[in-house]
Amino acid sequence: MRPSQRLPDALRTVSFETGVNRYAEGSCLISFGHTKVLVTASVDESVPGFLRGRGQGWVTAEYGMLPRATHTRGRREATEGKQSGRSQEIQRLIGRSLRAVTDMKALGERQISIDCDVIQADGGTRTASITGAWVALRLATRYLLTEGVIAKDPILDQVAAISCGVHQDTPVLDLDYEEDSAAEADANFVLTGAGDIVEIQATGERRGFTQAEFETLFSLARKGIGELIAMQKVAAGA
Repeated sequence: MRPSQRLPDALRTVSFETGVNRYAEGSCLISFGHTKVLVTASVDESVPGFLRGRGQGWVTAEYGMLPRATHTRGRREATEGKQSGRSQEIQRLIGRSLRAVTDMKALGERQISIDCDVIQADGGTRTASITGAWVALRLATRYLLTEGVIAKDPILDQVAAISCGVHQDTPVLDLDYEEDSAAEADANFVLTGAGDIVEIQATGERRGFTQAEFETLFSLARKGIGELIAMQKVAAGA
């Protein structure tokens, strides 16, 4: 039995609360069990220098953890003068995931910046960030459509993410921290609403894992992401 008493194919309790920031064009507080991430989407009427004059937009992301998001207080990365390699890697993953389902031409020459701030961490912060970020992005692009700023919907599909792992020799869905810290192997899956693969990150932590185990993890991920895609639609009013 899992430490949380969940079945192997069960998600933690997932919730989306939208409109939590009165200033951002799109915002969402997403919870995966005890993991909570505040996501905002901000529209900027300009693009990075490398895109100027090309008639297309950009979606980018930043990720960070509040000092007491974990069991012990961490220092703010700003006080260190630089981001950790982990934060940089995660925010690049979030950006890639969102750009995979966004029509940049339809955005015009404007940028949408996604900020993912982890309020509380109990495993799966990057996957929660991606899943919540799509909702915030959907709300921001709908705002642009409603205001007549853009004429064509730039959202091509949904995207969501989930972690899976081998815990006590059993493939399980949606690892919390207790499972993640003891897993023999773990993986993060990012899939579109159509089921296409955006990215898979899989690592043997305490041993290698077999092809059969990987295929079971992938099957669990497809099930879990299917459930998340349905929840996103409700949250975003899609």
